[in-house]
Amino acid sequence: MSEVWSFFAEPLGYAFMQRALLGAVLIGAVCSVLSCYLVLKGWSLMGDAISHAVLPGVVLSFVLGLPLAIGAFAAGLFCAVATGYLKENSRVKEDTVMGIVFSGMFGFGLVLFSKVETDQHLNHILFGNMLGMTPRDLVEVGIIAGITLLIVIAKWRDLLLYCFDPAQARAVGLPLSVIHYGLLVLLALTIVASIKAVGIILVVAMLIAPGATAYLLTNRFSRMLMIAAAVAIGSCVIGTLLSFHIDGATGPCIVLVQAFAFVLAFLFAPRHGVLAMRREQRPTA
Repeated sequence: MSEVWSFFAEPLGYAFMQRALLGAVLIGAVCSVLSCYLVLKGWSLMGDAISHAVLPGVVLSFVLGLPLAIGAFAAGLFCAVATGYLKENSRVKEDTVMGIVFSGMFGFGLVLFSKVETDQHLNHILFGNMLGMTPRDLVEVGIIAGITLLIVIAKWRDLLLYCFDPAQARAVGLPLSVIHYGLLVLLALTIVASIKAVGIILVVAMLIAPGATAYLLTNRFSRMLMIAAAVAIGSCVIGTLLSFHIDGATGPCIVLVQAFAFVLAFLFAPRHGVLAMRREQRPTA
């Protein structure tokens, strides 16, 4: 029992761990909510595209002396708009367009980074540095997460209808273009908030794993939101504490815990898990 208490209590004796855990809770909360919509909409690749595309914005912000979040958000928004424009004005499918746009912008960002003299470590941008969060970073993440959560809470029904049945949403008079680009803006904001924690490469796991896990465990969207939030926040906290005790990278530890939670749901979900489905398929006497 004392070992369990020490696992949680020892890290809390350090200020940097307190900031990391608070940041983990904020990031886990906002990622979990948006994750549910992305899973329903089938936008996993879109999250991956925008997360990679923010790199040139981060580098240019550093060169111009601007907050990195501004450049990251601008680059992410440009990626989303460019993807939509190319899809609407060419015969190329959306997933192909996203692959071209995000790989091109990511490559451009790497070239810029190699040509700019900076004390920023590339690994911190690619994989995050949760334990290095400053009070200013924490305030920044809190503002972005708060704005995103407030918008989603205010418009959750419209977003749900758009993701689940766009034809019905159009029939009832919802402005689909506004909702479409509004969801992309929220996605870009969430990615900007999460870069500090898990970096550009691993942020897609934060945006997909909680919603995918919850999707296996329930058929109701309200419960899906609560389960996703529990999985995301719990994984962020456990992963952060685990990284402290094993002296490992925080972002990958968080992602591993989320992946483990998904595997458990995949195997043991009451109705949708592999073991439950096999039991249902057994012939009865």
